[in-house]
Amino acid sequence: MDELGKVLIGLGAVIVVVGIVVMLVGRTNLPLGRLPGDFVYRGKNTTVYFPLATSVVLSVVLTILLYVVSRWRR
Repeated sequence: MDELGKVLIGLGAVIVVVGIVVMLVGRTNLPLGRLPGDFVYRGKNTTVYFPLATSVVLSVVLTILLYVVSRWRR
């Protein structure tokens, strides 16, 4: 049970850090979510949003970041 508690505390810390980063990015004028290639369909009663370009950009950035971290840990 001791290890489970440590994992939950670590997971909570990661969630807090991600939340802070999202808040800081939201205050900047980065066009994430409004890139060319992000699709928005506005119907009569519905709105469908599909952030394709933003997902690709975030995927590339996270892939590079995780690659650098994995090389650093070796």
